[in-house]
Amino acid sequence: MGCGRTGAAIAGQLDQDGHKVTVLDLNASQFRRLPDAFGGQMAVGNGMDTDSLERAGARDSDAFIAVTQGDNRNFFASQLAREVFGVESVICRVKDPERGEIFGHLGLQTYSPTSAGVEAMLSMLVPAGRT
Repeated sequence: MGCGRTGAAIAGQLDQDGHKVTVLDLNASQFRRLPDAFGGQMAVGNGMDTDSLERAGARDSDAFIAVTQGDNRNFFASQLAREVFGVESVICRVKDPERGEIFGHLGLQTYSPTSAGVEAMLSMLVPAGRT
């Protein structure tokens, strides 16, 4: 769910690797970000709406990744995918690390680009072999 830069890159790589992929976004114009060779499906709809998730194939999905701009939207859609549709592998992008911890305690697998970016940049400050 979400076809911004991150969502389009993830969908493109999964498609290239031979997975069956459906991208869900509120705005059809976002699909322009997908690679030209993208062979998956594109669905316009709201991931916080069970009908949209159903039409996008959530019931038959092995995985669901929520990467919209909104932490709460990602959380809610991820919960629907997991609890209502029984999706086994659910990943929820959360920009706010504190929310990520909370969502993690609620059983969601989360990824925080904020936390990952901080770790990456701090590791760049320390020259290799010196602490």
